[in-house]
Amino acid sequence: MAASLVGPPSFYSWARNGADPLCNNSTTPSSSHLVHLGISNSGKCNSVMATLQHSPYVPHFPKHPHHHAVINKELHALPRWNLLQRAAAAVLDSFESHLVSYEHRHPLPTTADPRVQISGNFAPVPEQPVRRNLPLVGVIPESVDGVYLRNGANPHFDPVAGHHLFDGDGMVHAVKLSGGRASYSCRYTETQRLIQERELGRPVFPKAIGELHGHSGIARLLLFYARGLFGLIDPNQGIGVANAGLVYFNHRLLAMSEEDLPYHVRVVPAGDLETVGRFDFGGQLLNNSSMIAHPKVDPITKELFSLSYDVVRKPYLKYFRFSPEGTKSPDIEIPVAVPTMVHDFAITEKFVVIPDQQVVFKLQEMFRGGSPVIYDKAKKSRFGILPKDARTGSEIQWIDLPDTFCFHLWNAWEEPTTDEVVVIGSCMTPPDSIFNECGGESLKSVLSEIRLNLRTGESTHIPVLNQSKQVNLEAGMVNRNLLGRKTRFAFLTIAEPWPKASGFAKVDLQTGEIRKYFYGNRKFGGEPFFQPNATGQEDDGYILAFVHDEKAWKSELRIVNASTLELEAVVMLPSRVPYGFHGTFIESKDLVNQA
Repeated sequence: MAASLVGPPSFYSWARNGADPLCNNSTTPSSSHLVHLGISNSGKCNSVMATLQHSPYVPHFPKHPHHHAVINKELHALPRWNLLQRAAAAVLDSFESHLVSYEHRHPLPTTADPRVQISGNFAPVPEQPVRRNLPLVGVIPESVDGVYLRNGANPHFDPVAGHHLFDGDGMVHAVKLSGGRASYSCRYTETQRLIQERELGRPVFPKAIGELHGHSGIARLLLFYARGLFGLIDPNQGIGVANAGLVYFNHRLLAMSEEDLPYHVRVVPAGDLETVGRFDFGGQLLNNSSMIAHPKVDPITKELFSLSYDVVRKPYLKYFRFSPEGTKSPDIEIPVAVPTMVHDFAITEKFVVIPDQQVVFKLQEMFRGGSPVIYDKAKKSRFGILPKDARTGSEIQWIDLPDTFCFHLWNAWEEPTTDEVVVIGSCMTPPDSIFNECGGESLKSVLSEIRLNLRTGESTHIPVLNQSKQVNLEAGMVNRNLLGRKTRFAFLTIAEPWPKASGFAKVDLQTGEIRKYFYGNRKFGGEPFFQPNATGQEDDGYILAFVHDEKAWKSELRIVNASTLELEAVVMLPSRVPYGFHGTFIESKDLVNQA
């Protein structure tokens, strides 16, 4: 489900810098959960979103030019604006009303149409307090002791115009598993953006993908900037939605998307969630900095590695790391000529692997009526190999890899005998299909082995699976205890019918063997999270995945033995869990040490 696995790019910096039941509705597991058969590639890109349109549409799409949510005055204090601010607010609201009316007269692309992007089980849900002692089928393994958490986009307000799936406010879903029992809760991450919009009672921050395209996108940026200028909103407090990644580092759970700083979220003893606040690592990250949604924790050194990119001004790309105690290194500028979308990267024992690919930001395209996120065919794709302890960007070695676009890199390691760095990733074509309409081309996400020769500067790029076994494979992971080291197995989403996930695959990276686990008829899930056991055997552990039954309209958490692909337990959830993005697992022994 790569279409749902990347955080929105930081277009706002332009304005800122300018200033349930199992298969067949049975209540007991059946053998139909364990199907290891091949399935075919999905259809054409122009029918991708039609899959969503066949599902029930839950949220209300406003018919009027402008939608004002009702403010609950007991919960939200009205802004204390002076006369000038009130007059400015009235003028700007009138301008927005005319802008929305103009936008509604023009058809939206499927990539920005909320009736497509948040239909069916992509639609938002309300927060849920902790519900304990949930019904379950099977037995929760003793080693699965802690909290499984998964992030996702969950818009708090109805869209007034364009909306992309990635634009929604961040919501974390948490299932606490301990002593054979399970509880569930879900909470919004209380970003500064969400807090300000709640106070106003309606959305006022532009949506990075759904709204910021063409001339109306420019108008929205100007509107946003004007509201900030008059003090009606404060973009300096943060503009991110924190809806994509989750990482547990230095006793803190961090929720992130790549246009802002992370947010510290705490798991309380009862299993509920609370937002501590925007987290700058004790002032080490500047207020206008950001972190990408996929930082990496080295399982041996316990260091955290990350990138930050800017779409407006140089340096466009920076690399930095944190010691296990949270001390930040100096920023290292990565020399790239244009602002490039870097959603993910990889680490090895000695290096960080940084993709510089062909999906780039060109804000000037908005003046021509287009999207600022484009596929630049004239640009060469390349990968940079940088020592983890590098002091300057000049230490990077670039290796060309023509016509390659990987949204996610699952692992990388060094092959000393051949002087190669091996990278495992899912390569997508067309590269910008998630952001732009792709004219009927077939959308594919191919699990690939990339070899970068440090001695010769040459590269190779081959599919892991034979053509006869090819299937769209996206969101997933390897054993996180082996990140940066040679791994044999990867657990990845079967992203079909795109952008839904009909199951997950266990892929042998050495032999190309693939075993598949399907959720069942009209049941779909998301990222399979692998929680390893302590034996040290690479595939010894359990897969945790949220699954939604689109017939019964109920959701569940499945726990599957990763070695045998046998279903161990199903936790029946008290409310619907929308399809989402990335997750993590915090063991009970670590929960007691939270900051």
